[in-house]
Amino acid sequence: MIVTIARTELRRMFASVLAWSILALVVLVLGLLFSVYVETFLTVIQPRLAAQPGAPGVTDSVVAPLILMAGVLMLVVSPLLTMRSLSEERQTGTFVLLRSSPVSATQIVLGKYLGLLGFLAVLMAILALFPAALALGTALDWGKAGAGMLGLFLLIGSFLAAGLYVSSLTAVPTLAALGSF
Repeated sequence: MIVTIARTELRRMFASVLAWSILALVVLVLGLLFSVYVETFLTVIQPRLAAQPGAPGVTDSVVAPLILMAGVLMLVVSPLLTMRSLSEERQTGTFVLLRSSPVSATQIVLGKYLGLLGFLAVLMAILALFPAALALGTALDWGKAGAGMLGLFLLIGSFLAAGLYVSSLTAVPTLAALGSF
């Protein structure tokens, strides 16, 4: 039953304009940051580091700051994703219908959370394309990049959990977004 709720939540996310707008905005901002970081690396950082043995590479100079900025950006964006989860269900009256079904509150919350994590997985897959594009022309440290992506996934997962908790406390989605921010 948890999978059914998660699938429904994910389908509901991709049916809303807000989720697509957030996805497009995040990819746009991260794409612009990525291009700035790459240009800065090629014009400023790489000429300085070329003569130094054991100097930090493209992973430390481009991928790590990109992951850091993705975390900061998702700190702002995650309340917008979670504000609808439970508070909108209360506002529209569908939460009563969901509670009357033969599922526990734990299953509802886990289903909603896994649905949000599914949306996050799509976002992380798009974000992983940026380092993969770098790997076509440079030697990328996949261990650092993978650890950074895993850390970002866990960080955003904690943001989503906090936002889902705040969304369960109120029936107004705007208050849920402000409270989780």
